[in-house]
Amino acid sequence: MRIGLAGVGRIGAFHAETLLGLDFVHELVVTDADPGAGREVADRLGAEWSPDADALLSSGVDGFVIAAATPAHATLLRQGIAAGVPTFCEKPVAATLAETIDLAKLAASSDVPVHVGFQRRFDRGYRRLAEAVQGGELGVVHSIRAATHDQSPPPAAYVPTSGGIFRDCNVHDFDILRFVTGREVVSVYATGANKGEPFFGEAGDVDTAAAVLTLDDDTLALVSSTRYNGAGHDVRMEAHGSEGAMAVGLDDSLAFRSAEEGVDFPHGSQHRSFMERFLPAYRAELTAFAEVARGDRATPCSVEDALQAFRVAEACELSRHEGRPVRLEEIETL
Repeated sequence: MRIGLAGVGRIGAFHAETLLGLDFVHELVVTDADPGAGREVADRLGAEWSPDADALLSSGVDGFVIAAATPAHATLLRQGIAAGVPTFCEKPVAATLAETIDLAKLAASSDVPVHVGFQRRFDRGYRRLAEAVQGGELGVVHSIRAATHDQSPPPAAYVPTSGGIFRDCNVHDFDILRFVTGREVVSVYATGANKGEPFFGEAGDVDTAAAVLTLDDDTLALVSSTRYNGAGHDVRMEAHGSEGAMAVGLDDSLAFRSAEEGVDFPHGSQHRSFMERFLPAYRAELTAFAEVARGDRATPCSVEDALQAFRVAEACELSRHEGRPVRLEEIETL
């Protein structure tokens, strides 16, 4: 397949290398708003360079991968759909709720498949947990705990355009919560704090956050995030039920150590970034996109799925600002 890629920053360059390592990708065409950076990556990886997205989309690509900066996602996604090219878009598809709704309507009215990049859906641990929860293996699931704890904060310049910790970071937890449980969130109560660099507060953001979510079957979910988890990159989910409990991320890479005497678990090295933690999931995700582009399967994560996770993040941000519970019916949808 001939795949086009827009954006060769941190995640874009990572995707470029991942795509070139997959058997089905025979040609990779890249473009970037910074021609110098784009050409450097193209030359280093042996990819073809294109001056802009329009030229890329008209060059006979079989699929289009969007990994540019967030403000460019919506425009690029519209270009991909208009060109009739199956499109993969990193989250979020847009920076605002209103534009996300517009894009969900556009995607729903088009025959062009769009796959949104929530890679945890392709992680083996999360898929096994979804099987256990929805298959009744754990009995009646009454509570879930989810954590996304970054080892170190992003650059200061990134924070003002990130959308805030709930939209940028916990949105992955909100999406995978829907995927694992098959349920929808009906209300949230969220808070946050700053104990690190002042640039988070200066941007109206927080470096540590927590939320209590109630699902439509009365399951309670506790979600936390931080930019300062010095022990390592820690992404986990626990499901607790009447017949058992199961956890994702409970292995030798766990960014924890026990306070109990004689316990030396975990034995392995800790992850330092989401790219390291989810490399197999990213490969599986892009392989799935190739199947979508060939017409071999339906989109496994639609723009509407992205919208519903974004709505939960919007509700959490509103709850944090106003110090009150927020029901999802307060947040606009399709």
